[in-house]
Amino acid sequence: MGFLDDLQNQILVADGAMGTLLYSHGIDRCFEELNRSSPDQIRGIHEAYIKAGARVIQTNTYGGNHIKLSRYGLEDDIRTINSQAVKLARQAAGSQAYVLATMGGVRAFKKSSHTLEELKRSFREQLYVLLNEDIDGLLLETFYDLEELKAVLEIARKETNKPVTANVSLHETGVLQDGTSLADGLKQLEELGADVVGLNCRLGPYHMLESLEEVPLPKHAFLSVYPNGSLPSVEEGRLIYESDENYFGDSALAFRSQGARLIGGCCGTTPKHVKAMADALRGLDPISEKSVKARKTIIVQESPEPEYPPLHKIVQERRSIIVELDPPKTLGLEKFFTGAEQLKKSGIDSITLADNSLASPRISNTAVGTQLKEKHHMRPLIHITCRDRNLIGLQSHLMGLHTLGLTDVLAITGDPSKIGDFPGATSVYDLSSFDLISLIKQFNEGLSYSGKPLGGKTNFTVAGAFNPNVRHLNKAAERLEKKIACGADYFISQPIYSVKQMEEVHDAVRHLSAPLYIGIMPLTSSRNAEFIHHEIPGIKLSDSIREKMAAAGNDAVQAKKEGIAIAKELIDAAFDLFNGIYLITPFLKFEYSAELAQYIHEKENLRSEREFSNVQHT
Repeated sequence: MGFLDDLQNQILVADGAMGTLLYSHGIDRCFEELNRSSPDQIRGIHEAYIKAGARVIQTNTYGGNHIKLSRYGLEDDIRTINSQAVKLARQAAGSQAYVLATMGGVRAFKKSSHTLEELKRSFREQLYVLLNEDIDGLLLETFYDLEELKAVLEIARKETNKPVTANVSLHETGVLQDGTSLADGLKQLEELGADVVGLNCRLGPYHMLESLEEVPLPKHAFLSVYPNGSLPSVEEGRLIYESDENYFGDSALAFRSQGARLIGGCCGTTPKHVKAMADALRGLDPISEKSVKARKTIIVQESPEPEYPPLHKIVQERRSIIVELDPPKTLGLEKFFTGAEQLKKSGIDSITLADNSLASPRISNTAVGTQLKEKHHMRPLIHITCRDRNLIGLQSHLMGLHTLGLTDVLAITGDPSKIGDFPGATSVYDLSSFDLISLIKQFNEGLSYSGKPLGGKTNFTVAGAFNPNVRHLNKAAERLEKKIACGADYFISQPIYSVKQMEEVHDAVRHLSAPLYIGIMPLTSSRNAEFIHHEIPGIKLSDSIREKMAAAGNDAVQAKKEGIAIAKELIDAAFDLFNGIYLITPFLKFEYSAELAQYIHEKENLRSEREFSNVQHT
């Protein structure tokens, strides 16, 4: 008889958390390394769970892959760490329990941190070690990302005939992170060859039971459930789980009634919880039929029609000008709105508002954008940085922008806080710009990050940032391709100061399906030019440009004249290459951008007159 044979006829109680017990003993480092440095402790935990009634234990290998072990400098020790883990579990289990080799999910908030190919390579390396040891099966657990779990499950199924358990983790009851219902997700895993499918981590018994009520019994696989002990509290900086073990005994009976045949515990559970479950389930047979609770139909409202046509559509049809006018660093917006009105008269399509650029605090661009829209009837383009908000804050911020009707956004990673006015401030970076673009597009489908319906669809159009001032322009273009895959509608570039570079950028991005607004920022003085040349990474000004600005000396009028003239030369070069011009206003000197916008319109009008004249002559 084997693991799957027993599941045919009985409920198997599994173990609880390994990390929780180690953490309670004051250990707060790589748990997997303890397989080598503290083998007696790991074996002792296995034995405690078996003594409590566990018939299935898992190896201490949850984070034993290349990606996670590299955080501790242990990536070269994958073989010894995983091999030793299985040996310790097998020594403890003897003939009393089955040993499942555990492999944990990697993707969390930053889906873009690791490509699917990187995840597969890391998985294979650990898998081959574990399959060479004496195991009764594999346990794939704590996978929030269904794509990742399906990819590694396919590999595992090709490499072994041993039983495979595949457990997903949920942020919300009954729904996976990508919006897939739990029932559909488990069905997909069963179809890919998983022998046992189910849930582990994140949720406690209450919400896992709610989730399983909507899941039918699998046709061929068995159901598993490994709930957390409870929601954790924080005491003196440490996570504490307070769930009563008797509650777990009652929960085990409820899990049985939902068809679970492999029942264990995850974070916060201990041998006491496992004993309570084993005692409650002793002598009870598994069920073979269940009534499934119908999933509530959630009506998602369609997004309202946008107030303006999307910028990426406009720029594909005609010349388009957008202008960055940063909110001020101090209170008072009179000068800002005076400039905004002047820019409005110059015929621009949008004012873009930076989100604390260069990590320096400014008046909220959401507040400024709302006033621009409501009082000045202008189109704001709101920059969103990943630096200042965690995932909770970003989701709240996006819902707020939608509520205010601010639907044009630029998703950027953001300069690190150490370069700004408060270098001791924390840079968050829960998400990268790639992840933020994906999240915004998920909002457009009516889904939050957790997969929970938002109650309506947003209608954001998303710009991505492009840095052309790099050594390898082809790699920068490849980043744009990745952003398009995430959902970027168009791009806005950092400033360029070379005609030759303008042409090189055009050649590098001309194949892309998303249009580009090319960045042009006028110089204001020789000092400004030297700062940009020497201190802004990647940007180098030509000797002739620096000489022209230096010749103006301290004459502000002459410096402005030279700066505008240089910008106009760049506009001339960009005119036949890019439909979109992005004017970056230096130091709130809106008159610079207004003059350049007027120059662009004059050029466009002159071109139209020539084209009309040519048509007349033909």
